[in-house]
Amino acid sequence: MALTSNKVPSLRLIPTTGTLLNPSKSLSLPRVSFSLSSAASLKLTTSRKVIAMAVEGSRDLEMSNLTALSPLDGRYWGKVKDLASSMSEFGLIYFRVLVEIKWLIKLSKIPEVSEVPSFSKEAEVYLQGIIDGFSVDDALEVKKIERVTNHDVKAVEYFLKQKCESHPEIAKVLEFFHFACTSEDINNLSHGLMLQEALSSVILPAMDELIKSISLMAKEFAYVPMLSRTHGQPASPTTLGKEMAIFAVRLSEERRYLSETKIKGKFAGAVGNYNAHISAYPNIDWPHVAEEFVTSLGLTFNPYVTQIEPHDYMARLFNTISQFNNILIDFDRDIWSYISLGYFKQITKAGEIGSSTMPHKVNPIDFENSEGNLGKANAELTFLSMKLPISRMQRDLTDSTVLRNMGGALGHSLLAYKSAIQGIRKLQVNEARLKEDLDQTWEVLAEPIQTVMRRYGVPEPYEKLKELTRGRAVNEESIREFIKGLDLPAEAKSQLLKLTPHTYVGAAAALALAVDEALHL
Repeated sequence: MALTSNKVPSLRLIPTTGTLLNPSKSLSLPRVSFSLSSAASLKLTTSRKVIAMAVEGSRDLEMSNLTALSPLDGRYWGKVKDLASSMSEFGLIYFRVLVEIKWLIKLSKIPEVSEVPSFSKEAEVYLQGIIDGFSVDDALEVKKIERVTNHDVKAVEYFLKQKCESHPEIAKVLEFFHFACTSEDINNLSHGLMLQEALSSVILPAMDELIKSISLMAKEFAYVPMLSRTHGQPASPTTLGKEMAIFAVRLSEERRYLSETKIKGKFAGAVGNYNAHISAYPNIDWPHVAEEFVTSLGLTFNPYVTQIEPHDYMARLFNTISQFNNILIDFDRDIWSYISLGYFKQITKAGEIGSSTMPHKVNPIDFENSEGNLGKANAELTFLSMKLPISRMQRDLTDSTVLRNMGGALGHSLLAYKSAIQGIRKLQVNEARLKEDLDQTWEVLAEPIQTVMRRYGVPEPYEKLKELTRGRAVNEESIREFIKGLDLPAEAKSQLLKLTPHTYVGAAAALALAVDEALHL
């Protein structure tokens, strides 16, 4: 029988300070539900969160912005707050509570663990209610306990014992909270669930919106001819839409790799051998139980571990996000360059100022902001992917403090995606400027002319076009005179004479229009 959450935990706070403002209202947390899969196993599903950051009075918000150590928690909070419920300290505590409770319920369903009888429907609903109703007050109580224990996971165990000691059925099995677990059994599953929620609810949707925005540009500008530049110099023409299509497809491929990354989990005790489990219940197939439990949470089971899940999947995941970000940096720089060339104009907003001293300036600040945050994100993502898979012998604690910084890397990435999307919305194509560059570069037709000459056996075609065009001023008249003097079939010569820099774009338009067929969304 499915257990479904009916309540959405909520919190309200000022970023960085943790100051509470009506904690019964506002910031929504993930709704968690369990449903029977085809394999009749429980699988965790989380609905998309709607997080409304509200503070009482603008002064409180201004103060929190001014005192935040990270701009993500201050200046940029409004753009990244959707990550807060999954990637914050609150999110970590919430998922720890969830894992501890679900493990107790799992134990109650193992016949050999007779000391934990199957819970009544009412008891299961009570336990599920702790998850569904988890609030800021609850999280604060956990932190209060932690100040005594100086151990964050043990504080969750004690919190749950307090919550359940008044329930006559659950009170009998309080010592089976955290049974045979090492803290990392709870933590690694919680971190996996945090990442799963952040990716599915925030990061992947933001990536999708960005990719769709660029693919729309590809289709809208499919027929807009543009002078290419290789090595910064004029090259064979393309269309603006086709160049946008390239980025949409590249980004969508990395997005697909990200969505296919398996988020893994372990539940094998202190050093990965189920030592404590087997000492208590030697006749239970604990590796099988652990696999059932991990997969019931929607994660992929890793059977070969030490005290920690080795984080190789995290390295793969963060490297994929970093590569997505690298491609977006390439996009940001290209758009910046096209704006510099005058190919794009930017829609101005009343009251905005581009320069403190040059009133005329309309700067490409959104793409610059995106590029800067992508660099910051990639620095953190690279560190995470390099550090996390390394742990001395069966485990050291260096990963613990590092894992608390995952939200920063994702936050700067999210901020960059939103900045790029905002910049795209301001762009207007300046077709007159694009036409001007094409009108002045008839030398780009040297390529098709010499190619047709090759087909029909004209001697030294490349060399003749090189002599005509390299380092010399070339215009429509000189190109046409050269074509007329060629020993070519009449039809071939006619086709060449019809070519202009505006029409010599090959299959660019068709490629741009077909972009949706190539996307991996």
